[in-house]
Amino acid sequence: MRATQFLIATLREAPADAEVVSHRLMLRAGMIRRLAGGIYSWMPLGLRVLRKVENIIREEMNRAGAIEILMPAVIPAELWQETGRWEKYGPELLRIKDRHQRDFVIGPTHEEVVTDIARREIGSYRQLPLHLYQIQAKFRDEIRPRFGVMRGREFLMKDGYSFHASFEDLQREYRNMHDTYTRIFTRLGLGFRAVAADTGAIGGTGSHEFHVLADSGEDAIAFCPESDYAANVELAEALAPAAARGAPAEAMRTVATPGKTRCEEVAALLGQPLARTVKAIAVMHDERFCLLLLRGDHSLNETKAGKLPFLGPFRFASDEEIERHMGCRPGYIGPVGITRDIPVIADRAVAQMSDFICGANEAGHHLTGVNWGRDLREPDHVHDIRNVVEGDPSPDGKGRLSICRGIEVGHIFQLRTRYSEAMKASFVDESGQQRAMEMGCYGIGVTRVVAAAIEQSHDARGIVFPRAIAPFEIAIAPVGYSKSQAVREAADALHADLAGAGFDVLLDDRDERPGAMFADLELIGVPHRITIGERGLKEGTVEYQGRRDAGAARIPLAEIGAFVRQRLAS
Repeated sequence: MRATQFLIATLREAPADAEVVSHRLMLRAGMIRRLAGGIYSWMPLGLRVLRKVENIIREEMNRAGAIEILMPAVIPAELWQETGRWEKYGPELLRIKDRHQRDFVIGPTHEEVVTDIARREIGSYRQLPLHLYQIQAKFRDEIRPRFGVMRGREFLMKDGYSFHASFEDLQREYRNMHDTYTRIFTRLGLGFRAVAADTGAIGGTGSHEFHVLADSGEDAIAFCPESDYAANVELAEALAPAAARGAPAEAMRTVATPGKTRCEEVAALLGQPLARTVKAIAVMHDERFCLLLLRGDHSLNETKAGKLPFLGPFRFASDEEIERHMGCRPGYIGPVGITRDIPVIADRAVAQMSDFICGANEAGHHLTGVNWGRDLREPDHVHDIRNVVEGDPSPDGKGRLSICRGIEVGHIFQLRTRYSEAMKASFVDESGQQRAMEMGCYGIGVTRVVAAAIEQSHDARGIVFPRAIAPFEIAIAPVGYSKSQAVREAADALHADLAGAGFDVLLDDRDERPGAMFADLELIGVPHRITIGERGLKEGTVEYQGRRDAGAARIPLAEIGAFVRQRLAS
């Protein structure tokens, strides 16, 4: 490919509203251009990367036995009404009407459509298992699209769906997809980790997320360096303290804490460790007021709490509701002396505490030396409702947890029969009985993979793409291409040689100064650069520099083709 026959539209500076590295670099490299909030055009350079990601995904999905289809982006509302998601999905679901005033949605996901296909096409156990997938644009009307294509409203996704005669066969395919995703992300050249995850709005039982590891990741991942344990912090279990609750050693007393409403402030004022404080979080469940108790240095895990049958779903209580039920303004509430009609749900760590500090239900005051049983009733419920932290015991008992950041790029689910039962997608089994199909669901955010790769690998000069998804594998940078016949002939010959050997080569034949040309090639992330100049040609050499190399190496012109082949092979 010649640069003069391509569209290289780099920018010196990114727009001021570009918040994260991938957004800034994709705009500067000319990979994407904004059309509307969360909606981007993929320019030729970006599309080359996107297609390479697609192709690797497609090759591995086909290798795993899945069959590619293409489903409509516009979906009749009736299908979503069958599963109840028309009412439950929320404003992220873009609803539209056609000229006949019939309701449709722009598909954010395709469980309903593919289940409709299955119930029409599958009648017998002999037709199972079946795995269908597509690579298609989706639309989710995010309330605040941000971070470029990382959290856009329109995005490209690989979504696959499998159908099975038994749960055992679904589990087999789930393992197959876990292995397939591992191969995909390995081939993409990404540092990643598979973690156990919450099933969320999709539903089902088992679930794993695949995260590209990056400091800028939105998700926190808990993992054990001494074992294979890894889970999203949403799901990672915080074990109860190993030590039994200590006996009371202090008398309960009220202390003045004027203006100190946060545990950190109270602990500092009293000269006590933050871990000795207890914070009370007021929530409402079915209009019933409840108190959640956590240690002052811990944070509430809303996913875990929301799954408790006596609590979920819940919402945080308003200031007015807190004052009405507790007789005290927020910041000073606590569990001592409250009426029995207010359920108290304590985290496991809080249930083991003694001589702790909490709100006194009196403005400007807290209690110290508080003990269960003596000063207040035992909690009504004790559960794991907090996020794990660095150093917590690993739930598998094999070490301590570490926390890292990740960008979710893939998710696999065991849906079971949630959708097949709702939509009456059944088959006749070997005994002649009608049974609902077992289902799995497997997604990869294709556009997000591109952004995640950049977040994981970049430097001050620009993008550092893995070779597998770089827009071009090799760039030839001829200095004085339009002025020197020798440079032009050498560059053209090398371009023809490498392209003929099957390499993805960019010949930068633009009339650009060397500094501008090098800056563009580094910005767009080409892994290998060969510079050809008159001075080097007189000595029979060219310069080679890898994208991560600190400097260039001189290579004999006659050997550069073999040299590059060797570098690419390694």
